[in-house]
Amino acid sequence: MSWFTLVIAGLLEVVWAIGLKYTEGFTKLWPSVGTITAMILSVVLLSIAMRSLPVGTAYAVWVGIGAVGTVILGIFLFNEPTSMIRMISLGLIIAGIIGLKLAAH
Repeated sequence: MSWFTLVIAGLLEVVWAIGLKYTEGFTKLWPSVGTITAMILSVVLLSIAMRSLPVGTAYAVWVGIGAVGTVILGIFLFNEPTSMIRMISLGLIIAGIIGLKLAAH
């Protein structure tokens, strides 16, 4: 259950990271409310997952999910570049997340 909670926390990190773009510097009310809500929920779920997962592993996986998801959505929503080095780098982050999951006790 802790891993499921951590994945949801990571996905919410993606929501708030992308949401920041839509807040326009927190000048748009509803995107700002949604972004702040996602931020709070993401950190709360991360802290719940950390009850039974190692802090380093949980934090690294949370950040990794957020980074990978944000880059992927940036490509689709904002036409960000998809260079080979970028895709290889994403693959390395995903490999790191998998490695941390496999190494967790």
